[in-house]
Order: sequence, then structure tokens, then C-alpha cells
Amino acid sequence: MILYDAAWAPNPRRVRMFLAEKGIAIERRIVDLAGGENLREPFLSVNPRGTVPVLELDSGERIADSVAICRYLEALHPDPPLFGQDPLEIARIEAWTRKIEAEGYAGVVYAFRNRHKNMVDRALSGHWPAVPQLPELVMRGQNMWRWFVETLEEHLDGRAWIATDSYSFADLTALMAVDFAQATRLSDGNLPPALAAWHGRASARPRATA
Repeated sequence: MILYDAAWAPNPRRVRMFLAEKGIAIERRIVDLAGGENLREPFLSVNPRGTVPVLELDSGERIADSVAICRYLEALHPDPPLFGQDPLEIARIEAWTRKIEAEGYAGVVYAFRNRHKNMVDRALSGHWPAVPQLPELVMRGQNMWRWFVETLEEHLDGRAWIATDSYSFADLTALMAVDFAQATRLSDGNLPPALAAWHGRASARPRATA
């Protein structure tokens, strides 16, 4: 297998952290996003949408979605389980992962892509016709992020981890979102106490630096 990866992008980092938690080693090929390598051939033959990560299987089939990649690898390497150990845990982790993506991470992406000077006509990630920035979506993203932080702070009060009693894919996804918010300067890193404590625990895991 080959993983098409990128050093700074959040979703490739999510897959790297997952691989590190599992102890899985996969050959990597780094795609230069800053240089636009993902938006031209030969990478567009790998993924016509022009996004990373992409997992290329030995059969030649390609999986071009970070969650789908992790689901596939979880099925191959079930221990330690990051998507849950029983039906209820699986449901809780799935629900929180979707909430984090839709309410938190999406807010960061709205704010970043609709205000950054390097994202002019690239308000959607990947290979599209020109997509203009919308200033209104910057405010929406900022509000979404603020509301999400408030929701997560209330939920984490008295809890170590987000979805279950153990670290899970939901925590991994939330760490990706929180760190991306700080990297794009949507967040100054000054988190409320319960969220800050959770972030300290999640960041202290050796795999978080993957």
C-alpha cells in the first residue's frame, strides 16, 4: 500500500495519527500542496478531486477519504480499537465524530478558506473551477467554532475522553480540528478549562506528533 500524504494538512495528519496509534507502517508519498502538485497531473490521475490523503491498495484501487482510509485499516487491524468495542460505543464514536466534523472542523475550514489571501478562488478544497471567497462564511465559521467550543467544554466537564471512557477516533478528530483552528489563527489557543485539560491529555500522547 501507498499513502499519498501532505505534511501540514489536517486530514492527512488524522490518518498519520491513526496509523501511529495502531502501530501500522505504510509507504508514504508526500504531495506538495503549497506548490499545487495536487491540482495537476500526475496526481489528478490518482485522485481527480485533487485532495489528500489517498490510500492506494496493492490491487491499484484507491481510497480518497481520510475516514474511509481509517475504517479500512481498522478492519484489517482491529487492535487497539479506535472505532469502538461494541455497538453502543461504535454509535457514540460515530455520532461525535460527525458532530466534530460538521460543527467544529467545518467552521474552521469556512473561516480559513474564505479569508486567507492564498485561497482566493479556492474556497473549496481540491480541484474545482474557480470558487470565490464569501466574507459572510468567515463570520459563520467563527460563530460555528465558538458554539462548538462551548458545546465541547460542557460535554467534557468531568470526562477524560469525548465519546467513551477510552481514547477513540472522536478524540483524534477533535484534536485535528482544535489544532487546525490554532494553526489558522481562528483560535488563539486559550481554551476553556475542561477542553484545555482534554487537549493536554490528547496532545501528550506520543502519537499526536505523527
